[in-house]
Amino acid sequence: MSKDTYGMIATFDTSPEIYEASREVHEAGYTQFDVFTPFPVHGIEKVMGEKRSVLGGFSLTGGILGFLLGFVIVAFMNYDYPLIVGGKVIFGPIFPFPIFYELTILLAAFGTLGGMFILNNLPRHNHPVFEYENFGRSSDDKFMLVIESVDPKYDEGDTRVFLERLGGYDVTVIPASTKS
Repeated sequence: MSKDTYGMIATFDTSPEIYEASREVHEAGYTQFDVFTPFPVHGIEKVMGEKRSVLGGFSLTGGILGFLLGFVIVAFMNYDYPLIVGGKVIFGPIFPFPIFYELTILLAAFGTLGGMFILNNLPRHNHPVFEYENFGRSSDDKFMLVIESVDPKYDEGDTRVFLERLGGYDVTVIPASTKS
């Protein structure tokens, strides 16, 4: 691995080609690679060996914290400033339900947003693949596969031959970005 190299990119023309190339890259043992397509390709994440996202855990944690925060707020307010009306109990679970509900939803949304930022390494203003001059075509009509240089199997010569054998063309080394 070189610190001057981000990885190697290859271009493909069709979605079946990128699908098969992704499957073969995963089966060859590469773990640090990504695919850029102009539209979602159904099932490609499975052949890439992607696991289910942990983003739901951030949402669940935020929701639980929101519910507990609502409970604590209501409990402290009722015991610190009791207002007994019509012989009702000081604390019941029904009347503060809107507070529990709203804080659960609010903190679940914040948890999801924060988790998305953490999992995607955001904010990130630049990515090394943007330095590749034809990268814009991956949002138009081309499919691109990038194997990162941090992958344990990455070897510049072997990876180039492997990507060309898969049918990729314009195989190019992407330099590490100097921008942050």
